[in-house]
Amino acid sequence: MIKSMTGFGHGELLSEDFRITVEMKAVNHRYCDINIKMPKKLNFIEADIRNSLKQTIKRGKVDVYISFEDLSETTVRVKLNEEMGREYYEALRQLGGELGISDTVTAWQVARFPEVMILEDVPMNQDYASHEIMEAVRQAADHFSDSRIKEGENLKEDILGKLEGMKTNISLVEERYPQMVAEYRKKLMDKVHGLLSDANIDESRIATEVVIYADKISVDEETVRLRSHIDNMRDELVRGGSVGRKLDFIAQEMNREANTILSKANDMEISNLAIELKTEVERIREQVQNIE
Repeated sequence: MIKSMTGFGHGELLSEDFRITVEMKAVNHRYCDINIKMPKKLNFIEADIRNSLKQTIKRGKVDVYISFEDLSETTVRVKLNEEMGREYYEALRQLGGELGISDTVTAWQVARFPEVMILEDVPMNQDYASHEIMEAVRQAADHFSDSRIKEGENLKEDILGKLEGMKTNISLVEERYPQMVAEYRKKLMDKVHGLLSDANIDESRIATEVVIYADKISVDEETVRLRSHIDNMRDELVRGGSVGRKLDFIAQEMNREANTILSKANDMEISNLAIELKTEVERIREQVQNIE
């Protein structure tokens, strides 16, 4: 199958402890570039996510957005700094003695001082969280892959149609070539007759000129190679897989042959056909840029 490099995927998982949402989107890129944006506390699983995605994504700039909400009731806990509380207590008693006031100090008073009682996050169960996060990532990756396959098949059908149109134009170029040679021969004979009137005409000389002209405008090699490139591209599209780079190279070769045909064209009809070939090749190249 053929995959497009553009796509979108969404995955969501809701459990008793977590709400996880994953969104993926991609645009064209020469290589595989995966950017993951998620809360810092999930950094422990980033490598696993990246490795998992690279198994199915070969090219494209992919942005992955992960939101994570902890729904458990024990997300934070109170931590008592006994050493700090003791120092505050001793300082308050000393202050009371020096000022001659009551040194009655309660735990409530000490607890109100900074850093005596601290709220800290409860460490999450990373194994459990990893399983839930990876499940949401897999959901998003599946939807992402489906969208790329659907778009890729559309690209494939469009390119195959353009290739068939190119083959039709190549056939018209090949049909026009012998007509051009015959027209040149007739034009040359008419000119010689006009100049020499009743004088004998050297047929061998005429034949030589026609052969030279025919060789000069011949595009047989170019049309054969262009047909070969078209067949090669069609076979790669049918075979499927990550063929984007190879298709781009084939399209460059096709463009080179179309340019040569245009440069050799000494006829308005062939010039127009060659321009059509170049136009179709450029359209194909634009589509190929979207293929993984």
